[in-house]
Amino acid sequence: MFKDRTGKALSLGEIYAKSINRLINVFLELEIFLLHLVGCVPSHSFRRFFYKIAGIKIGKGSVVHTKVRFYDPRNIVVGEDAIIGEGSILDGRAKLIIGNHVDIASEVMIYNSQHNIESPNFEAEDEPVVIEDYVFIGPRAIILPGVKLCKGSIIAAGAVVTKDVPPYAVVGGVPAKIIGERKNKNLHYKLGRARLFR
Repeated sequence: MFKDRTGKALSLGEIYAKSINRLINVFLELEIFLLHLVGCVPSHSFRRFFYKIAGIKIGKGSVVHTKVRFYDPRNIVVGEDAIIGEGSILDGRAKLIIGNHVDIASEVMIYNSQHNIESPNFEAEDEPVVIEDYVFIGPRAIILPGVKLCKGSIIAAGAVVTKDVPPYAVVGGVPAKIIGERKNKNLHYKLGRARLFR
């Protein structure tokens, strides 16, 4: 007799469904590993080609720098003229939408799945993350599930964002709090060319 991790006996149909789900997860893990290897190749067009095959939607002029990690790439949408910095983590287990002219610095972690600490089985909860146009996220910031970063907002380096950030707000700290406001609200800039070997 087969049982699940909670000790509940499984029917033949449940065993079959769990086996198929496990097989799908093995292939997803392999895909994620291969994308990690692709991410080490110092060619933007090479990486972009394989990221698109994996299901990531990347807008015109956007750049994903080296060593970016993905968790389920099929739910990730990157707008136009956006830059994703080196060593960042983009979680696609739920929808991740990154707008136009968004600048994400190095080693930023964006998660949209986390464990429910109150659940008896500690299962994961997925919530989308939305990053609107002209947002800047500083190095090593962490964006947690269900957060919306509104247009023009600034996330300071090392901040941990646990709730929505209003338009043009500057937030910092752990957890992130409003520490200022962006004075220029008429944003029309383009981020420019990517560094060649990043």
